[in-house]
Amino acid sequence: MTKIVLIYLAIVNMLGFCIMGIDKNRAKKNQWRVPEKTLFLFSLIGGSVGTWAGMYAFRHKTKHWYFVIGMPAILVFQIALFILFKIKF
Repeated sequence: MTKIVLIYLAIVNMLGFCIMGIDKNRAKKNQWRVPEKTLFLFSLIGGSVGTWAGMYAFRHKTKHWYFVIGMPAILVFQIALFILFKIKF
C-alpha cells in the first residue's frame, strides 16, 4: 500500500511542477492560462511540494500572497495529517 501512495505522490508532484511551468509559459505568450483553482487543486491532492517548487523554479505566482502563503500552508497541513494519522513510508 505504501508503495502505491509513494508512486501517487511522485506523479502528482511532478504534474504540479509541470503545470506551473506550463502556466508560466502560457503567461509569457499571452495564451489561455491554467486556472488558479487548478494550481491549488494539484497542491491539495498531494502535489504541494511540486507546485511550490514550480513556483520558484519558474518564478511564477511568487508575487501573489495567496500562493506564497497558501502553498506552504497546504504542505504544512498535509505533513500534520501524516503525523496525526501516523502514516509511515
